[in-house]
Amino acid sequence: MSQSVTAAVDAGVTWIDTTPNYAAGSAEALLRPVLDGHSRVRVSTKVGFVPDSDRVAARDAGVLPLDSDQNHCLSRPYIAWQLSRSRVRLGRVPDLVFIHNPEHDRTDPADVARTLTAAFEELESAADADEIGGYGVATWAGLSSGGLFAVPELTSLAETVGGPRHHFRAVQFPVSLIHLTVVADALDGRGALAEARGAGLDVFASAPLGGGALLAAMADDLVRVIDRSASPAQAALLVALSAPGVSRVLLSASTPAHWADAQGAENREFLSPVRLRRVIDAVGT
Repeated sequence: MSQSVTAAVDAGVTWIDTTPNYAAGSAEALLRPVLDGHSRVRVSTKVGFVPDSDRVAARDAGVLPLDSDQNHCLSRPYIAWQLSRSRVRLGRVPDLVFIHNPEHDRTDPADVARTLTAAFEELESAADADEIGGYGVATWAGLSSGGLFAVPELTSLAETVGGPRHHFRAVQFPVSLIHLTVVADALDGRGALAEARGAGLDVFASAPLGGGALLAAMADDLVRVIDRSASPAQAALLVALSAPGVSRVLLSASTPAHWADAQGAENREFLSPVRLRRVIDAVGT
């Protein structure tokens, strides 16, 4: 893992997104040597999912109730405990901390609202104490059409909890050829991307290659619609990079060649709204 991250940083990556439950609970610690040597690189991590390697320690510390979901917890005591461990493992204060899938195993909007309120309160407290730089919400489906919450609700909650100078900074959700509805909505000035841009939030686009599944689905005619001189991976990435309101595109790659290919996408001319609409028409939503 350290080698692939070093390759990414050498390729010009300036932001690394992680979480305590990546790499069997070792991701944050494995990143520390890279972060120690590159002060310009910023880092975000997450709270929510409980790594197997942390579960016993969390229960011994009294921050993980015995009757709770063993895999996910967003109580204030657990968040505070996990943040402390993340700072030690990363060797620095994280620039952002995302609430990881607050919709996990929750179908009642009122339950999600209570969970988010408690999490926002704890993260505002941590930001006021300079223990984190800011916070956001990372979701797979929570912000999709008909999801359990919306960007205006999140910003309103942040203002209620933290006042006008709150520390709610970003949202993270899938943007890709698989999740084109959010791009189509943004071109029409609505939906999560447009709302986030209007609220001044950074948008971290996750899963731009659909977890790798898109690479096998990139037919030659689709690549030509996007950019005939691009590689399949670059064409897929261009859709996420070009989506209105996207600030950063998150990509996991395992070799220097993969990073070079991704960098090639970033260096290309982004797709115009007209070209994006052609892609949407070609793929459908």
